[in-house]
Amino acid sequence: MDFSNFNAAEQAHMTKVIEKKQMQDFLRLYSNIVDKCFNTCCNDFTSKALSSKEETCISNCFDKFTKHTERVGARFAEANAETAAGSK
Repeated sequence: MDFSNFNAAEQAHMTKVIEKKQMQDFLRLYSNIVDKCFNTCCNDFTSKALSSKEETCISNCFDKFTKHTERVGARFAEANAETAAGSK
């Protein structure tokens, strides 16, 4: 985003708003991953420790979501770059 037409105080405010939104998005994503992986992988509550099967499942689940998120981010960046190149 171009904030060059804003004064310094407005630019600082907009930067803080964007950073706050990014942190909220990250926390929401993290919470969704934890929720999904827990509900998918943890189903034996007879022990307070995770079984090796549960640990493996959670690790695979988290890796899958992380790779998916990275791929979506890369595609979004590519689309953004194409849009920016097309508008010049």
